[in-house]
Amino acid sequence: MFAAAIFDMDGLLIDSERPIMAAWIEAARTLDIELSHSQYLQVVGLAMTESEHILASLLGGADAYNHAVAHVRQRLQLERSDGAPLFPIKPGAAEFLSALRERGTRCAVASSSTSGQIQACLGSLGVLHHFSAFAGGDEVARAKPDPALYLLAAERLGVDPAECIAFEDSENGAKAALAAGMRVVVVPDLKHPPASIIERAFHVLESLHEAVPHLSRWFPAEAAARLS
Repeated sequence: MFAAAIFDMDGLLIDSERPIMAAWIEAARTLDIELSHSQYLQVVGLAMTESEHILASLLGGADAYNHAVAHVRQRLQLERSDGAPLFPIKPGAAEFLSALRERGTRCAVASSSTSGQIQACLGSLGVLHHFSAFAGGDEVARAKPDPALYLLAAERLGVDPAECIAFEDSENGAKAALAAGMRVVVVPDLKHPPASIIERAFHVLESLHEAVPHLSRWFPAEAAARLS
């Protein structure tokens, strides 16, 4: 039915949202501010400029925000001092990517992270080789929910967007993929997309483990053969 799979990264392929949120809450406490989970969730899935504006407002201004950024970076750096990857791979992701590779299905990443961050992160987890193309937030003028990232990923795969399934955890990411003309499989993470997105989703999964049984129906071998 479909010829290619395009993945978001943060919160979908890697478990990055939780340690980042914990670091921000800790950073706020160094400023004597109690940043709640619900307050932080306002920035999940947003473009960097939007999240910076909201966090600066919650923390009391630009100076406080800059202090918190430095603390967050230091905290995350300490967490990787044992040599382990900074962010672990999400359950089922490696299994699903391996199964797609065995079928010859082309895969790409469309993430708001920079292209360098995408490749460094996925390389550290040993799954970089599963992807044929990457589209990073530093390569497009407009962030999700604009479809630019997904359109760029499909172009680099050489696949029509209508032949792609996008895998997303966030509202803005799902909106971007839908606007690009793709079907969207939603795998919610910290912040569940609203009902309006769930209703438009091609499928909703608890984890990428649940995607494996759908492989033969979603990505038939003949679809991959057309692109070989």
